[in-house]
Amino acid sequence: MEAVLARMRALDERLPAQDGVAVFNRVYLTVTQAVYERISHGGFPAPRRASVLSARFAERYLAAVEADRPPACWRPLLQYRRHPGVRPLQHALAGINAHIGHDLALAVVSTCHALDCEPRALEADFERVGDTLVALEEHIREDLMPGPDLLEIADPLTHLLGSWSLDRARSGAWAAARLLWSLRRSPDLAQEFTQSLDSGVGLVGRCLLTPVRAACAARLL
Repeated sequence: MEAVLARMRALDERLPAQDGVAVFNRVYLTVTQAVYERISHGGFPAPRRASVLSARFAERYLAAVEADRPPACWRPLLQYRRHPGVRPLQHALAGINAHIGHDLALAVVSTCHALDCEPRALEADFERVGDTLVALEEHIREDLMPGPDLLEIADPLTHLLGSWSLDRARSGAWAAARLLWSLRRSPDLAQEFTQSLDSGVGLVGRCLLTPVRAACAARLL
């Protein structure tokens, strides 16, 4: 995990502070560092499994933001990362949507192949990593949530914040991982499902990044 942490820190230093990817990267770096320390201090009963899963999970995000042609789920954030009508909270939620909705399932399958185990052997580690994702969402909302006065008038933003559920995303990721594992001997079907998952998560991400500042200004007139 030290390698992925180093790459996240380098990305943080390289990107402008208001860049949408930088917004997500900052909170994700904080939580990933906490996971690394928890693993190092015996907070996981199977530290090697947890380390491999966490590292492969983070690597998918890093590969996506550095790719010439990223997965469809990450494209909305990369396309709207400097849009003046999109708020930092939206950037962060779009990042966590792509990372959980798409990357987590593939990271579980990749870890199963690497460790020669079934997904059920990773279920406890999946849940513990999921707990860190809860912390990630809490960081996002605490650090980036607009003030109550803004939320009161920003109906579109309030709607967007309530339209996405971390619990549903986690459940969907686990179901997708199990299905992908069951399709491992049917590569065509696995690829078709992966592409469908990617595009579906990308559609949700695009909705989360709906520009809201213009709508908020219109309500003030």
